[in-house]
Amino acid sequence: MNATPTLNIHDLTKRYGELTAVDHISFAIDTGKIIGLLGPNGAGKSTTINMILGLLEPTEGTIEVFGKDLGKHRSKIARQINFAAVYAHVPLNLTIRQNLTVFAMIYGVSEVKNRVEDLLVEYDLERFADSKAGLLSSGELSRLSLAKAVINRPKLLLLDEPTASLDPSVAQSVREKILAYVRSSGAAVLWTSHNMREIEAVCDSVMFLSHGRILLSGDPRKLAAEYGKNDLDELFIAVAREPLSLGE
Repeated sequence: MNATPTLNIHDLTKRYGELTAVDHISFAIDTGKIIGLLGPNGAGKSTTINMILGLLEPTEGTIEVFGKDLGKHRSKIARQINFAAVYAHVPLNLTIRQNLTVFAMIYGVSEVKNRVEDLLVEYDLERFADSKAGLLSSGELSRLSLAKAVINRPKLLLLDEPTASLDPSVAQSVREKILAYVRSSGAAVLWTSHNMREIEAVCDSVMFLSHGRILLSGDPRKLAAEYGKNDLDELFIAVAREPLSLGE
């Protein structure tokens, strides 16, 4: 059995002048596991994801994906990673089919047409396939974003608030599709969210970031009680308001 984590981060740090956005964090994600990265706005979640994607250069530390250093093997690793984020919009002037085709080509997917058609069916986008993305509802756009995120069958999936602003029904559908993908592919997932019920439902473990540091981590269904809180919402608020007392 291969014990190498899909993602292994050690002492990862990102500074902007005097500001430290991410401060010497270390964690790993094993195959088939979903890890939640939680914290208030400005805690360093998106910066961490952007470093893993290779969009930002770390100031210090290492990122290993599939046991290989991201800095040295970026082009090879990049084809096995993908992401979905509430702020990462697809080209709105392209149709759904065109969007998926373009991204399939970018990621070097084989049999592009077949892969695109399969995803149109799987994500219930077939009837909108020739509609421009700019005309879609938020729920339809989210399904398109998720279809894009799995188009290359990634082994590492980064999700930055993938269900933000969606109604409960659409959000549940998106979560179910992500979980189905993880079960079928064995992908490792790093998932940020402000929805604590969602985190409890999908994540195997969680980490709370505060001012760029991992303040605490553990099982999302047990962690609140360990810190004398009633639930993850209460723990989240405590992390945001009184991080130093929690860390003591």
